[in-house]
Amino acid sequence: MNPFGTYVRTKREEVGMTLTEFARQLEISPAYWSRIETGRENPPKDELIKKAATILGLSEDELFIEASRLPPDMQEEVAEVVRLYRSINKKP
Repeated sequence: MNPFGTYVRTKREEVGMTLTEFARQLEISPAYWSRIETGRENPPKDELIKKAATILGLSEDELFIEASRLPPDMQEEVAEVVRLYRSINKKP
């Protein structure tokens, strides 16, 4: 299993929600979400991570961290920092 899938499954089970109900609320197939929880699929797209956080009562940041991904609102800011760093540290 992957850390994201394991983490979400644990949190889903803690709130007493079945995989089928969770997938229904996410508006996706239970088979797809099962593959995520068992590590056969990578973490889903950003919108599903946000929706999963809301359903489980978690912060979006928490789930993005588990997915090893920056939250969408930080992606451009970090990209700008990287561009600035690279422009300052260009090799001749």
